[in-house]
Amino acid sequence: MRFVFPFRSSVARGLCAVAALALLAPLSVVPLCAQTGQADQHAALSSGAKTEAVRPDAAKPAVIAADTSDQQPGVATRALDKVKQVAKSASDIFHRVPCHQPTGVPNTTGSLPHVAAKLAAGKPVIIIAFGSSSTQGYGSSAPEFTYPNRLAGQLRRQYPSADITVLNRGKGGEDAPEMMRRLQTEVIDVHPDMVIWQVGTNAVLRNLDPTETAKQVEDGVARIQADGADVVLVDPQYSPRVTERPESARGMVKLLGRIAALRHVGIFPRFEVMRDWHEKQAIPIDDFVIADGLHMNDWGYACFAQLLGDDIIRSVGAIKIGVNVPADVRTYRPM
Repeated sequence: MRFVFPFRSSVARGLCAVAALALLAPLSVVPLCAQTGQADQHAALSSGAKTEAVRPDAAKPAVIAADTSDQQPGVATRALDKVKQVAKSASDIFHRVPCHQPTGVPNTTGSLPHVAAKLAAGKPVIIIAFGSSSTQGYGSSAPEFTYPNRLAGQLRRQYPSADITVLNRGKGGEDAPEMMRRLQTEVIDVHPDMVIWQVGTNAVLRNLDPTETAKQVEDGVARIQADGADVVLVDPQYSPRVTERPESARGMVKLLGRIAALRHVGIFPRFEVMRDWHEKQAIPIDDFVIADGLHMNDWGYACFAQLLGDDIIRSVGAIKIGVNVPADVRTYRPM
């Protein structure tokens, strides 16, 4: 007796298509969702991370499974669509969640005269991203999608003939005390043209003394300035693990703002920018923060990098048209 299973042949064909697409997809393509795998790809981060870096169960790789024993027509098609979605490169990430400039958030990055003048003149430029795990890139799906690499890509596209180097000096779990111990060798001795210093999140999570943090950050900024580099401070991220400590978070944002004003350096208001994403642009937290409630995902890092890169590009444009703002003058303009 011959039994006929009318839908199993179509499912088999669909699964073959899924397998074929998976084989054709580049090996470097990885899931882009906030909830997808971070732990295996960032095992190197875990060894040094104490607070802002490691949660092995924060996100696990997405697995696309097909059960051929009891499927209805259309399941294979949905599985194929899922594979196509996962296989999209992070390079088109803004097509899914556009990165809009926040409204009403003051841009206090400043004029960046040193790095802008060198880019305008076509001279080699070295930028150092200094910080903890959100600089190192915990939460991104691959190294090329960290914010320093995103920033480097944007600047190289804007200035294709320029020799631009962006060095990632982020180390998970650290804050001002640990960063100050490596400031000389990993930052100042390189003689960068610009330093983007992300600091303060772990100080909030670890309940570090804000007065001592302020002294260390101010001293570090002064030492970087003495070497001739532009400085931009980056305050904590707006994410559940940080906002559950509202007083400490607000205090750190104000503290870094005061240091930036005192030392006449820029500050990227990451906390307010991310809050704008959620409260004004109605983007769900899960769309830019991974499952650990702390670190940004690919989209979060990409938008952060783009907004920061836009500031640098505007500064270069001002230099090119003859608007050369002195290094000790910080500009304020809406983003």
